[in-house]
Amino acid sequence: MRGTPVSAPTTESAAIVTSVRLPFHLAIPVDDIEAAREFYGTLLGFPRGRSAERWTDWNVAGHQVVTHQVGEPSDTPRAGVAGTNPVDGHDVPVPHFGLVLSVPEFRALAERLTAAGTRFVIEPYVRFEGEPGEQWTMFFLDPAGNALEFKAFADPEQLFAV
Repeated sequence: MRGTPVSAPTTESAAIVTSVRLPFHLAIPVDDIEAAREFYGTLLGFPRGRSAERWTDWNVAGHQVVTHQVGEPSDTPRAGVAGTNPVDGHDVPVPHFGLVLSVPEFRALAERLTAAGTRFVIEPYVRFEGEPGEQWTMFFLDPAGNALEFKAFADPEQLFAV
C-alpha cells in the first residue's frame, strides 16, 4: 500500500534468495566512452542497448551493465583498482566483476583476448585445482582500468563450494 513503511528482515542472517534468476544492474565509470564501446561491444561482443553521448547500456548475458563517461578522455586510463587480495597465489584486483561461462565459452574468450593482445592481470589458468570449487579464471582491465574476471567451472554446482 502506498505510504506504508516496509520494515527490514528481523534476523541478521536474512538473505535475498529468489527462485527466479533476475538480471542485475551495474554502472561503471569510464574515461573514454568510445574506447569502452570498442572494448565491450567489439572485443567482448556484448550487444549494445540504449545509449547517449556519454553512456551506453550493454547486455552482458542478460544483465545490464552501463558504461558512464566521467571526465574527459585522456591518454592515461584512471585507476579502477582499489587494491588486491591474495587468492590461490595471485593478487586479485578489487573491485572486479565479470561472468561465469561454460568451459568452451571461457576458452574461446581467452583465445580471442590473447589474439587481440590483451594484457592480463592474471593469465587464464585453473584455480583451486583438484579442490572443491576448481575453476578456470582470468583477470584483465578495460580501457578505463576497471577489472574484469571471467571464470568457468567444469562442474557448475561448485560455484558456491565450501
